[in-house]
Amino acid sequence: LARLGAPLLVSIVDALSCGSLPEVPQDDSAATYARRVVREDGTIDWQMSAAAIHNLIRGLHPWPHAFTYHRGRRLILRRSAPVPAGPPGASHSGGPALLAAGTIVEAGGDRLHVATGLGVLAIAELQAEGRRPMPAREFLAGTRLTAGDVLTKEP
Repeated sequence: LARLGAPLLVSIVDALSCGSLPEVPQDDSAATYARRVVREDGTIDWQMSAAAIHNLIRGLHPWPHAFTYHRGRRLILRRSAPVPAGPPGASHSGGPALLAAGTIVEAGGDRLHVATGLGVLAIAELQAEGRRPMPAREFLAGTRLTAGDVLTKEP
């Protein structure tokens, strides 16, 4: 896109400087306003798809952050990726093919995978409230999260 857009940008800037581009005022009746983002917007609903949750995590960084709860403790999710689907009907990591949304599918090494409403989300970096952000491997080394634990929307 950069290679394709560069010549177009040059021609538009040239036309602007020559005054040959018509000015078109914005139609104020078609304009919309976005409400202010609040902390509660970061609450993760695990019923959403892995891609939607991943986009929420990316979209709410650096503030207010996307977050979930584990055993009443708030966890901020900072980096993630949807896990590519395997063959149809295949289970993830040898577990059951259908898990409740928010269930940790795999927690070990550098892998922290969570079932969502559609697909599995790999969490790459997270932060316990009041602590520093850390990669999943480091977080799992100091925190008890196991396959089968459930992440929730509320404490």
